[in-house]
Amino acid sequence: MHMPVLQKEVLEYLDPKPNENFIDCTAGEGGHALAALEKNGPRGKVLGIEIDLELYKKLKEDCLKWQFKQRLIPVNDSYTNLKEIVGREKFKNISGILFDLGMSSWHLEESKRGFSFQQNEPLDMRYSPQSPLTAKKILNYYSASEIERILKEYGEEQFAQSIAKNIVEIRKFKPIQTTPQLVEIIKRAVPSWYQHRKIHFATKTFQALRIAVNDELNNLKNVLPQALKILKPEGRLVVISFHSLEDRIVKNFFRENSKENLIKILTKKPIKPTVEEIKINPRSRSAKLRASLKL
Repeated sequence: MHMPVLQKEVLEYLDPKPNENFIDCTAGEGGHALAALEKNGPRGKVLGIEIDLELYKKLKEDCLKWQFKQRLIPVNDSYTNLKEIVGREKFKNISGILFDLGMSSWHLEESKRGFSFQQNEPLDMRYSPQSPLTAKKILNYYSASEIERILKEYGEEQFAQSIAKNIVEIRKFKPIQTTPQLVEIIKRAVPSWYQHRKIHFATKTFQALRIAVNDELNNLKNVLPQALKILKPEGRLVVISFHSLEDRIVKNFFRENSKENLIKILTKKPIKPTVEEIKINPRSRSAKLRASLKL
């Protein structure tokens, strides 16, 4: 079992107690769900939502080995349909909801969908292979100005214009299909000092494309009000984000609802991983956890 990000902190803020029900909106490989199931027995349940069919099948298979398997309800769907899923599953008395918005290790290492610039893979980047938009489609058919907008808005990429221009130039001669092709295009479009920083020069472009393909920011904006609505009073909402765009959405949502006296913010500042956790799992370094209590 992989170690989920900020697991100790998630348990502290979700605070699962015996017989309480929880929702893990991004179940992935089930790490956080399993941690909650260890605390909410003997009758508490966890509804685990996973959009990726392959990952959902893996979760179902793996949970057969758990002693708590009968208390996990896995669902293959998008968390944007949260209210509908809860109604369909007749899942009630919800004491806590978790969103871990990071990509799973499985997506980077095993999905073969081009999430990582360190692998040679087709540029797909979809969490749900049923959705029509791929990174390949954006790179080969969108205008230079639209690609630039995506890189600026979703990647906060300072060389968005030159990268977009280079993409449009290169695709005139050959379609852009694989991760190494895209990395090379980015490399040619940015100055040499940018190529030798701590953060890889392709990171922001890959992030931006992934967010655009999966409409991640709009999905988050749409689901947070649903989550708050279905939580019971004193229920807890915990969100782990991995970049400033997501964190800003969560921060603003909490602030607005706190002003309306609908929630109490439990984290004045976002909780970050310890130095020890970052050493064990370097991918956790950008994680930020915010939590609130429904009034």
